[in-house]
Amino acid sequence: MRVAGIMSGTSLDGIDVAVVDLQGGRIVPIAFNTTAYPKAVREAIMAVSNRNCHVSQVSHLNFELPRLYAAALRRLDVPGVELIGCHGQTIFHDGSRSTLQIGDGSVLAELTGLPVVSDFRPRDMAAGGQGAPLVPFFDYACFRHPKRTRVAVNIGGIANITVIKPAAKLEEVIAFDTGPGNMVMDQLTGGMDRGGRLGAAGRIDRKLLGELLKNRYYRLAPPKSAGREQYGEDFVARLSGLGLADAVATAAAFTVATLVRGIGLVTDTPDDVIVGGGGVRNPHLMVMLAAQLPNSRVTTTNEFGIDSDAKEAIAFALLAYATWRRKPSNVPSATGARHPAILGKISY
Repeated sequence: MRVAGIMSGTSLDGIDVAVVDLQGGRIVPIAFNTTAYPKAVREAIMAVSNRNCHVSQVSHLNFELPRLYAAALRRLDVPGVELIGCHGQTIFHDGSRSTLQIGDGSVLAELTGLPVVSDFRPRDMAAGGQGAPLVPFFDYACFRHPKRTRVAVNIGGIANITVIKPAAKLEEVIAFDTGPGNMVMDQLTGGMDRGGRLGAAGRIDRKLLGELLKNRYYRLAPPKSAGREQYGEDFVARLSGLGLADAVATAAAFTVATLVRGIGLVTDTPDDVIVGGGGVRNPHLMVMLAAQLPNSRVTTTNEFGIDSDAKEAIAFALLAYATWRRKPSNVPSATGARHPAILGKISY
């Protein structure tokens, strides 16, 4: 079955669209692109993300975003797509109480003429889970190994890890959000630290880094999840006393430190650390991560035929395919749900 996955993450850099063929348990990537959000749309999303706002702003975006998603899929121009999996845009996430992703699936189905699976997180939360992370279902399918311990790392707006022990069963997978990925750096720069140049040029404020790492979240056992609620404007303000390069360097060091701490919470030295997400395009981050995991092989999803930028979009294509086949796709050992659940809502 040919499925399109559409993902727009907490970094708000744009819309990722991946088309894959799913054949007998194999994931075959066909095409991928990223469409940047128009500046006005990005600002509108920021204005409703964990903010006091008027309900009309949320409602209008809930209809506007599917139009952008549909246009991004048309731009990819791949024939034969039979199903869409769309994560939508998270504007609020509190793993203990509620979550809200906007970008209505019915509007997207009408605009594309294709069935859409959307709004994946609430069912897991209703079953007692955090609603995140959901990518472990994909990580397990792609990266499990009979003899090697592997940690799949995703560095998007938020960073998360999936720990897969040798020959692990799905219910033995451990996964959680470790802290910020690119989100804090992106807010500091107003876009992204291209090539990691600012972070590499700045000086890490070790005292501030130590203060940031004292938060109990980084010692808390999983399941746990994070979002803009933890790493939005209030968090960024703590770095505002530094020059821009030093602030970005400290934020980058914080991302890496929380990732390494997260890995250390649940496993000893992993054999392979497989990185995906936008963070792969930041060589400064990748060098620091490899330096702090000297006894692990640090590589990227590209080695496994998965474009690092496309990973999350492909994951939501796979999640949609599972839902379409009435199969559970949450990982209760990762989210904390009481039982496996079929995720999402189908708009025919």
